[in-house]
Amino acid sequence: MLTILFLICLLWIFGKLFLFGIKATWGILKILLTVILIPVILVGMVIAGLIYIAFPILIVIGIVSFVVSRS
Repeated sequence: MLTILFLICLLWIFGKLFLFGIKATWGILKILLTVILIPVILVGMVIAGLIYIAFPILIVIGIVSFVVSRS
């Protein structure tokens, strides 16, 4: 009986830690994507001569960030 209770508590605690780790990883990934990866990709596209693709992407990202910041 005590062993089953111990296993339930163990799974509950490590389940909460796992979910906390997933949430923290998602937050860090969003910051890295927004601050580093998207600007590097856009600058690389402009340098490679793909400004006709980079410019619409930049406009869409600007509109989405404007709408999200207002709500």
